[in-house]
Amino acid sequence: MIKLRKIYPTTRAHSGTVIFLHGSGDTGSNLAEWVRFLLGRHMDFEHIKMIYPTAPVQAYTPLSGELSHVWFDRRAITIEALENRKSLSQMYEKINDLIQNEVELGVSPSRIIIGGFSMGGALALHIGYHLNCDLAGIFACSSFLNRDSIIYETLRQSLAAGTSLPELRMYHGAKDKLVPLDWGKETYEKLTELGVNGNFIPLDNTLHELKKHQILDIRDWILKKLPGEIQYKL
Repeated sequence: MIKLRKIYPTTRAHSGTVIFLHGSGDTGSNLAEWVRFLLGRHMDFEHIKMIYPTAPVQAYTPLSGELSHVWFDRRAITIEALENRKSLSQMYEKINDLIQNEVELGVSPSRIIIGGFSMGGALALHIGYHLNCDLAGIFACSSFLNRDSIIYETLRQSLAAGTSLPELRMYHGAKDKLVPLDWGKETYEKLTELGVNGNFIPLDNTLHELKKHQILDIRDWILKKLPGEIQYKL
C-alpha cells in the first residue's frame, strides 16, 4: 500500500494534480519537508493538489538486499545494468491507481503532472512514456534510465504511430557522483530522439540533491502547464 501525503488541500475542487516521487530510501513526507526547507514554505497551489507518495518497503539489491523504501529494485546503480522489468511492473499498477483516483475526482489526465527525484524521476519517466502518454508533463531530477529500458521500445512504437507525448523537464547536478551527469544527458538525448519534447537543465555546483532555484523553476513550469483559469468547476 502506498501512503499518501497531501499538502494543504484546497477548500474548493482542484483542477490539477502533481505527483512528486521521492528517491530511494526516502519517504514522501521527507521529500515534502525537503521542498519546504528549500522554499521556506510548502509548494502548494490554490487549484493544484500536491501528492507525495511513499514507496513500499522491499529488498534492494544495491544495499545487499536490505529492506528500504524503494519504488523498484535495481541490479546495480549503473546505466549499463539490465533493467529490472519485473520489479518495475509491480509498481505500475500502484501509481496508475493514484492517477485513476484523481481522474475519478474530475481531474483530466491532461491536467496531471508526475515527477520525481533520482529513482522517483526514473519511475515518473516510466509512467509518462511507457504507461500513460496523456499526462500534462513529466519532470525528473538527477535521474537516468538503463540503456535497455522498456521505455525506448514503447517510444519507438509511439513514434511510428504519431502519438502525442507529455513534455519533459530534466534537471541534473553537474557534480553528481551517484548518478553522473552523462547518464542523465544520455537518457534525455535518447528520449528526444524518439519523439519526446522538453528541456535538459544542468545545474552547476550541484551534487545528488535538490536546489532552491530548481524547485522554483519546477513550480513555475507546473503553473505554465496547469494554469488556473479553469481551476474550478461549477
